[in-house]
Amino acid sequence: MFARTPTPPYWAVIFSSQRSAVEQGYADMGERMVELAAQQPGFLGVESVRDADGFGITVSYWDSEAAIAAWKANSEHQLAQRQGFAQWYAGFELRVAQVGRVHSWRKPQAGTDAAGQG
Repeated sequence: MFARTPTPPYWAVIFSSQRSAVEQGYADMGERMVELAAQQPGFLGVESVRDADGFGITVSYWDSEAAIAAWKANSEHQLAQRQGFAQWYAGFELRVAQVGRVHSWRKPQAGTDAAGQG
């Protein structure tokens, strides 16, 4: 699913990770982090994928750098980070970028024109 984001500018936190072999608790914590992030002021959405070899990319979108800093400082998020370092990840890269432009396209559904009108 595509995150529903506003007209730029806004911010993206890009978390690229390689999972370890440890599975216990990972899925539950991941769901909790998305739920918790969605409650944070400035959260705009998230997109996440992971391949069969355990490499994944999660992009969370925020309305400001201050909102990102508040999320980073969230105590439950910090606990999840510590667990990730200790058991769930073999490595990761975190990048923060300002989104300045967006280009979108969706294939029209059968029975509608390109603008989505029937």
